Parts: sequence; structure tokens; C-alpha cells
Amino acid sequence: MLNSREELLFLTKQLVEVESIVNTEGEKELAQAIYTLLSSFPYFKENPSYIIKQQTINDEQERYNVIAFVKGTKKPSPKTVLLMGHLDTVGIDDFNHLKNKACNPAELMEALQSEELPPLVASHLQSSQYLFGRGVLDMKSGVASHIHLLNYYSKHPDQLEGNLMVVIECDEEDGSHGILSALKELKKLKEQHQFDYVAAINADFVSPLYQGDENRYIYKGTVGKLLPSFFITGAETHVGSCFEGLDPNFLAAELTRTINYNPELCNEAFGETTVPPVSLKQTDLKPTYTVQTALSAFVYYNFFIHSWSPEDVLDKLKQQAELAFTNALDEYKKRYLQYCQASKQPYQEVVWKPRVMTYEEMQQLLIEEHGDVYVVHMENFKAELKQDLSLDTRMFSAKVVEEAWKWMPDKDPAMILFYSSLYSPRIEVTGKDDKETILIQALDEAIKKVQPSYDYPIRTKNFFPYISDMSFVALSDDEQGIAAVTSNNPGWGVKHFVNYQDIRDINVPVINIGPYGFDAHKQFERLEQTYSFEIVPMITNEVIQGVLRSR
Repeated sequence: MLNSREELLFLTKQLVEVESIVNTEGEKELAQAIYTLLSSFPYFKENPSYIIKQQTINDEQERYNVIAFVKGTKKPSPKTVLLMGHLDTVGIDDFNHLKNKACNPAELMEALQSEELPPLVASHLQSSQYLFGRGVLDMKSGVASHIHLLNYYSKHPDQLEGNLMVVIECDEEDGSHGILSALKELKKLKEQHQFDYVAAINADFVSPLYQGDENRYIYKGTVGKLLPSFFITGAETHVGSCFEGLDPNFLAAELTRTINYNPELCNEAFGETTVPPVSLKQTDLKPTYTVQTALSAFVYYNFFIHSWSPEDVLDKLKQQAELAFTNALDEYKKRYLQYCQASKQPYQEVVWKPRVMTYEEMQQLLIEEHGDVYVVHMENFKAELKQDLSLDTRMFSAKVVEEAWKWMPDKDPAMILFYSSLYSPRIEVTGKDDKETILIQALDEAIKKVQPSYDYPIRTKNFFPYISDMSFVALSDDEQGIAAVTSNNPGWGVKHFVNYQDIRDINVPVINIGPYGFDAHKQFERLEQTYSFEIVPMITNEVIQGVLRSR
């Protein structure tokens, strides 16, 4: 089994050559290809019910997960280790004129020989140690490693003191419909076979954390990700009388200046610190050109967390928004006064005050003001709005807040804070229970055993720094923290819903042992073959064995 390099290289290329960009037919095609491959294994021919192609639930796309498991016979046990990986990729437009070769590593690498490349990329291309192409790193090589291990144990179940299950999910790169649907199947299998899920191992990519970083990282737990959003209203005016109104874009710009790259909004835990928030969209909501200033603007920010709850984030951002609003009004008054002095016009007192509220607070106000008439109106509005499939969850939420704002009795400028997309929960794996302790010990022992056979340092860290489906197999947030998400998401229950109880029902500690490389989601995506094809399956196997043989 440990002579895995050539097999994994071949299998990775096969997977990459099936273009499986998220939200395209390719996801369905690759799921079928993987299902067909696994079904060809003799073990699954003998046990066809042990492999499942599961269609995602409540999904606007037709796509599938593939779930398969091997029951060990060395010492039959309910203990089950999950191996996780996603089959979808991001798009290929960034490959530009080489787009038609993005999913063919051999042709792409040959074409790159004639390109002007950055020095590091060129050296990797010439080294023969790297494989290039969309999905080689994120994360088809990780899926290949899991399939390799599943295949081995399907031939040697007598070497398993428990069970091994592979969950290959779709839609990781967008809405996580894959893993959220897989939870339903995992719960069903748990009941049917009395499985006890004791550990999960994801195989998403790892990369250097800074220039010159030669460590290969394995992560215990994962960062959480939120998408805090603001609907910002101003006071409309003709541009020729600009100081008779307040441009919401002016407020939005100051808000972004306050939040973007702000170290005060980095979350430190266990000696590790998240990157600060950064804007992912900033726009006004004017549908067409006019000479009036906009009525409203919409902005949202990526926000990573290690230990803060979604409720904590709302509190911190509400404070930042109040500061930004105050600063914007102060600057507005200053510029207005300078203009009045220059134009010799009288200065009129600026009456607007900073006003920031959460969506939940606005809802409570509007329900108290209008009662059932408002509630019924908004339910009907959401139902009709859902028919517009061009709206993603983020813009859907903005439209809902925009409609609700029309019912506000006080239309003075305001910032409404809400969540407009999926919350990927943070996970801490610290040894707080027996399952976590056993997994951490097994990982430490695996690294100690494998490290002498590899030249570069293999290090553990507490939080996987990228978004992944690891977030949906355990939950570190309490009910109050989750309630802050559900009560402040305007699309909740209509455009967007997550059954967090499904996550609590699985609740398995998770680590990430993934392929190593550079430029995931970029044109020069590539993996280093020795670590990815030899060391990753070796460490993963040692952890599987260590967890299952523990008492």
C-alpha cells in the first residue's frame, strides 16, 4: 500500500480530466465516474449496499455525493473513521488562452514550457516534482488518496479493527449542499449499521503560510467563516444639490475603510490568529443611471473566526459600524462647512445621527409597528422573490432587507447588519473528550513515525485556515451562537437553511491531512508529488490504524 505514488498520480490525472466545476454538469459526471470506479472493486460487487450515490437535498442543481465503506474483520467494532474530500473545483477562466488545457495536466505542462512564468513557477515546472492543473491540489489528489486507501482495505478488511468510510462530496466550493446532504445519509448509516463515528480526516490542500515557509501542515479543527453584510440607506438628492442629501456610498466607503484589514477584528485562539476581514462586494442598489444619488448600498465582508461566536461578531461589527457612521458624518459636516464658506452659502445644521441595528432588531421593531400585516407581506415577498433563480443567497437577502426597509416609520439614514450566506462553523479539536484525545495522540504518533522518511518538517496547527466541509461534521458553537445566525439571515428558511442538529448528531472530531502545493484557485495550481502522493496516504493510514486500535 505504501508504494502509492504511481497509482495516485494516475488516479489524480483521471479525476482532473473530468472537468467538474462547481454548479455545472461536470459535478454530476465526476460523481458517476467515481461511483462506477468504486463499484468495480470486488468488495463492492459482493457488498453493493456498501456504496451509495446520493443526490443532494433541497438543491437547485442535480448533483451527487458518493459514500462507500468497508467493514473491518480483524476485530469487528462499531468504531468508524470517515475520510472526506470534495470532487468539485472552481472555474478555469483564469487559465486564459490555456483554458482548454486546464484539466489536462500533461498538455497544460507542455504548453507552459513556452510561457513566460514567475521564477518559482518555472522552477517547479522544470523540476518534474510538481503536477499542474485545475483541481490537482484542490483537491482531487486528496480524493485519490482516499480512494487508494479504501481500495486497499476493501482487499484487506482483515487489517481493520473497525470500519472505514469515504465521503466524496460535491458543492464544496459554493453552498456545501454536498456535505449537508451527506449528513442525512451518515445518520441513516449510523442507525442501520450501528456505526460509531470516532474521527474524520479531510484531505483538502495545504500551502506555505508565508514566503519561504517549508513546513507541511496538518490541521486539527478549522477556521469558521461568516459573511456579515450591511444594507445602508442615505438621503436621496439631486447631484446638483448634493449637500441636501447623504450618499449611502459615502457611508459604505467609510464602513469598508473601518473594517477592511482591521487587526482589531482578527480572532486569536491557541496562539493562532485569523486574517482580518476584507470586503467581497460593495455596490449601491440603483438599477439604472439617474442624476439622483442612490437610495441604498450593499456591502459584505469575509470574516474568519477561531473562538468568537456569530453573536460576538455581530456585537463587534455593530461597534465598528457606529464608529464608521460617526466618522462619516463628521467628515460630511466638515466638507459641507468648507463648501459653504467657499460658496458663501448659509450652513444648515446636519440633523442625521449614527444609526446601526441588526436585522433581528429591525424585524422586532417592524413587527411591533405593523403586526401580522407586515409578517404576511414579507412571507409572500420572499416566496415570490425565490422564483428569481438569478439571485444568489447574498443578493436575495439584500432584496429582503430593502423591502423590509420600506416599512420603517423612520427613514433617516441607517446601517442594517445581517448575515447573507452560509455560516461555516469553527471547530476546535483540543482533547476535550476521549475521541479528540485519541485522534490527537494517533496523529502525533503518525507524524513521529513518518517524519524520518521525509525531508521537510511536518507540523500541526489548530485551525485549517481555509473554508472547507470540515466545518459541517462537528459544532463548537452553542445554541445561542447559532441563533445569532438564524435570526439575522433574511433568507433563512426560504433561500437558505442548514439543519445544525444534523451536525450535532454526527459531531465527530476532524483533522486535515492534505496534499501540499501552491496557487490553489489560481492559474498555476500545482502540487508537490512526493508529499501528496506518498506522505499524505502514509500519515492518513497511520492515523486510521491508531484511532481504530485504541481502547
